[in-house]
Amino acid sequence: MAIKTKEQKRAKRHARVRKNLFGTPERPRLCVYRSNKNISCQIIDDVNGVTLAAASSLEKELKEAIGYGGNKEAAKKVGEAIAKKAAAKGISEVCFDRGGYIYHGRVKELAEGAREGGLTF
Repeated sequence: MAIKTKEQKRAKRHARVRKNLFGTPERPRLCVYRSNKNISCQIIDDVNGVTLAAASSLEKELKEAIGYGGNKEAAKKVGEAIAKKAAAKGISEVCFDRGGYIYHGRVKELAEGAREGGLTF
């Protein structure tokens, strides 16, 4: 049996989550990526294969506001930013793709920030 890395384990979990999630133009997918130092998310229409909106703790205006991007406060700000960008594009409802990460900590804060910003899921 081969030893699996953390990335391989997460990819397997993500595949398990993704087999039940599919973003449509009416209800796109909010996909989360979390690294040790930053967090990012994007709203994806899987039918047409396009990213409709994206937000990251690496963006210039967010980075100035939050400083370090690897904490819960930064995740919440990124969630609020993606909700604002989605509202500008007329998106109010999404399906949440946690990306193979456990729904707690930074992933949960991002989701709560997006909900507070007006997204429903």
